[in-house]
Amino acid sequence: MQYDTWTSIPSMFFDMAGQCAGRPFLWAKEDGAWRPRNWEKVAEDVRSLAAGLAALGLRPGDRVVLASENRPEWAIADLAIMAAGGITVPAYTTYTRELHEHVLKDSGATMAFVSGEGLARTFLPAAAAAEVSCVVAIDTITTTGDVRVVPWSDVSADDTAGVESRIAAIERKDTACLIYTSGTGGLPKGVILSHHALLSNLKSIWLGVRPMLSSIDTFLSFLPLSHAYEHTAGFFFPISIGAEIRYAEGVDTLITNMPETRPTIMTCVPRLYEVMRQRILAGVARQGGMKKRLFEKAVELGSRRYRGESLGLFERLLDRVLDKLVRDKVRARFGGRLTAMVSGGAALNPQVGTFFSALGLTLLQGYGQTEAAPVVSCNLPGHTKMASVGKPLPEVEVRIADDGEILVAGGLLMDGYWNNQEATSEVLRDGWLHTGDIGEFDDDGFLTITDRKKDIIVNSGGDNIAPQRVEGILNLEPEIAQCMVDGDRRPHLVALVVPDDTWLAGFARERGLEADLASLAGDGALDTAIKEAVDRANANLSPIEKVRRIMVAPEPFTVENRLMTPTLKIRRHVVRERFGARLDALYG
Repeated sequence: MQYDTWTSIPSMFFDMAGQCAGRPFLWAKEDGAWRPRNWEKVAEDVRSLAAGLAALGLRPGDRVVLASENRPEWAIADLAIMAAGGITVPAYTTYTRELHEHVLKDSGATMAFVSGEGLARTFLPAAAAAEVSCVVAIDTITTTGDVRVVPWSDVSADDTAGVESRIAAIERKDTACLIYTSGTGGLPKGVILSHHALLSNLKSIWLGVRPMLSSIDTFLSFLPLSHAYEHTAGFFFPISIGAEIRYAEGVDTLITNMPETRPTIMTCVPRLYEVMRQRILAGVARQGGMKKRLFEKAVELGSRRYRGESLGLFERLLDRVLDKLVRDKVRARFGGRLTAMVSGGAALNPQVGTFFSALGLTLLQGYGQTEAAPVVSCNLPGHTKMASVGKPLPEVEVRIADDGEILVAGGLLMDGYWNNQEATSEVLRDGWLHTGDIGEFDDDGFLTITDRKKDIIVNSGGDNIAPQRVEGILNLEPEIAQCMVDGDRRPHLVALVVPDDTWLAGFARERGLEADLASLAGDGALDTAIKEAVDRANANLSPIEKVRRIMVAPEPFTVENRLMTPTLKIRRHVVRERFGARLDALYG
């Protein structure tokens, strides 16, 4: 591979497009059928769009915001912006108008892309306020407001002669994209990632996964491409190895899309694996009878085998039978060809990972940060410890500071935060990225993350408590979908709990009530049932980690109500702002 000699992301893409030529590359479902665009066609579209952007006035170094769902046009626009010498600024489709305006103004974007009418209603007023020169509409948009909107078809140009010279002028040190952080602690910050940082990270990934490359040829993309994890591992990396990318219709249709697309690899955040596990368990519970008993036995034996426990002769024979009766069916629901499912973006509960591994699906937890382009470490097949995030990738340096903070160095590091030297100086010091995560290495060199440095709860007794660990154990209970624990400078922990939808519907039905969370929150019987679930979880927690009192949330944590980031992390400061007084009242 040519990770060291490619000068930019566009040079990598066009090199691989020349090698792959007529092979399928980008797939999307259109009119009920999956349709491909081959490498040669995508390369033509990228050149044409890049030439059109240059004709519109895009200059090398100009920032272009890209607001769209995952789709082939997203990929083409991203590559075209860079091929024209511009800097891509991906934006989450779930942003509010205020957040869109913040990203547009903070980045100083001169142009933008937006997908359809629904997103345009939020995005275009922000673009007008940011005085963007023009917005390219991927789909037909009928209302444009106070900003110039240009249809995608009008931007593409036939004369692409100047594109090659623009690509040739790009140097590895030049900025490729600004990836805005998810904003768990406030307004998103723009992370400056150079072509060199991205190519360095791609090389490290390639070196790490070489043993399994022969069985990876189809990626299923559904995490937002505006997230560094998907942008690098789910888009640029498939390009670099000549793989196909299939764009899922959405998270809600993921279970349907997997057997249709038959991916060989997919990446998820832990929250989605938790949801998948809950849905599988709920479906098995509905079936009941022998199917439920066989499923539970398959999980039990598979979990014991994964932990290295010895099985008796009869158990080994039964385990093989269950592989055909249970695990083959589960694997088929996931497409039947998965080499691995990769988890990143937040901590994965080891029990969730063991659950999928027990069912014959390889789940590999990794670790990274947007500021590191983003992949730092990952478990690999045959070298896995479920409670860890694996070993650092080749050519990535990781060490633990005296206070337990994880520090990262190497060619993958960002150049800093856009327009924010103060924040840059806080995290980049002496060539090391101070991640803000707390962790440790074991004797075998596997890295374990214990928590975010800023999220650690220090109770009134001076004990340090990792809230994500407690929340992960609480979320395993079938009654609980989401939760946030609280208790900084307090004698014990309390929790804000969101009940599981399916369980809540059954609870309400038994009492002849509507399964409406807003009206049921505060119901004494509901509080009692949730507290019983919390008490079961407490049995797996140390005394200082036990949750003493709970409050049922009147609404779930969602991106729309700003209680979660677009990457499904809890915005703790927002939750505290909204429910802090009621959480404080739990202490009496």
